[in-house]
Amino acid sequence: MSEKPTLRTVAREAGVSVPTVSQVLRGTGRISDQTRDRVLEVVSRLRYVPDSRAAAMRSGDNREIGFVINRLQNPFNAEVIGGVVDLLEAEGYLVSVVDTRDDAARQSRQLDAFIRHGRGGLLWVPAMDTPEETYEMLAARGIPTVTFMRQVRRDLDHVGVRDAEAVATATHHLASLGHRQIAYLGGKEPTVVRNNRIAGYRRALQECGLGAGLVWASEESKIAGLEATLALRAAHPEVTGIVCNGDMVALGACLSLIRQGQIPGREVSVIGFDDIQDAAVATPPLTTMAVHPHKLGRKLAKVLLDRIREPGMPATVTEISADLILRETAGPPVAP
Repeated sequence: MSEKPTLRTVAREAGVSVPTVSQVLRGTGRISDQTRDRVLEVVSRLRYVPDSRAAAMRSGDNREIGFVINRLQNPFNAEVIGGVVDLLEAEGYLVSVVDTRDDAARQSRQLDAFIRHGRGGLLWVPAMDTPEETYEMLAARGIPTVTFMRQVRRDLDHVGVRDAEAVATATHHLASLGHRQIAYLGGKEPTVVRNNRIAGYRRALQECGLGAGLVWASEESKIAGLEATLALRAAHPEVTGIVCNGDMVALGACLSLIRQGQIPGREVSVIGFDDIQDAAVATPPLTTMAVHPHKLGRKLAKVLLDRIREPGMPATVTEISADLILRETAGPPVAP
């Protein structure tokens, strides 16, 4: 195997100095067109790729960003990542994404690797039970950090959703349609996000005089939502409205109803949360609380860029409101 080409190799082949090659690659300096073309021809022929990590060490400007997220397979996360990557790559950054699977030990290994290999910033959905020393380590390293969805510290920038407000809106909508037995479906762990959403659900029920409600656990997947809805309907056939923790669970709930010979939005109404792309093209199209995940990802990336550019500014909290998107899975209950 031939040796990997270096800056010095390119300079030797092009008959110029190493600083000249560096200036050509950076687009700086007063270099003649002839010299620039010769250097670029050698770069292309040797398949030379600049070592961005070494360049960052020399300049102090690290252009790699880490995104530590939970459950990468969720389409909501995939759409958020798309927004993050679109904005950061346009600004000249490279984004590396890892999945903690909500495991604090796994997260610790991933963060250690990010720090060892150098990152210019961190976007982070903190895992459940993240130990205090993790926050202290990031603070000691001075890595620009923005938490996403799960706000756990007041001294870090944060981007999230007004979860309680959104679920209260969904619950009020079902109540306004005439539903009196409304369940909350989805999630299993007591995360900050799920707790806030359940609080919004219960507050809306109280405001409508509908009692304490019913919270039914489910993993965040379509299959889990299908199975959980079967169990929920068997145990509580009186339920006519379901507010879901996420669109994947809601889509599974709709499939469950269809398999039982029922039509979502008629026998049982279902409202999701996120408005992933599949929500609009589902059969029937899903009524949901939209947070526009791609735009949310771009906002997350912008907050990190602001922190990188202004490291001394006070920590900021950005929370967006969700929009109720009316489609076909929510309607008045069928008269018995």
